[in-house]
Amino acid sequence: METLLRRIDSEIAAAGGKRSKSRKHVIEIFFRAGTHVTVEELTRTARRRNRNVGAATVYRTLKLLARLGYATEHDFGEGVRRYESNLSPHHDHLVCRKCGGVFEFKEPGIETLQDEVARRHGFLPTTHRLDIYGYCRRCAAAAPEDGAR
Repeated sequence: METLLRRIDSEIAAAGGKRSKSRKHVIEIFFRAGTHVTVEELTRTARRRNRNVGAATVYRTLKLLARLGYATEHDFGEGVRRYESNLSPHHDHLVCRKCGGVFEFKEPGIETLQDEVARRHGFLPTTHRLDIYGYCRRCAAAAPEDGAR
């Protein structure tokens, strides 16, 4: 983790960005989270250790990490943006419309099919994203009357 933090700090400095203990703290917490976090969630976690960390610092830090290629910003239709680390291998998402849960999955068959479709159309993909929306097992079973099925 220290090597990663030093590399990111160097890139921030090279880009003329602000380097601070608060920003370093936010970056460390973000990479340790291992999940899709909102600015609000990350701010709450960061403030447990450092009360001076504000939402603006968290927001700017996440935007910077995304610009530098270390994070991806997602909009899963909940009205908030979520961020995840780009350090993990490619994966896709299942997004529950009721509880907001985001579940990662890897499916080689889907990846192969996407490659075949792109090749058939003479298309050279540079990136892609697959998000499947619906209801997780728990929500689908708990509330059939609200249209979850």
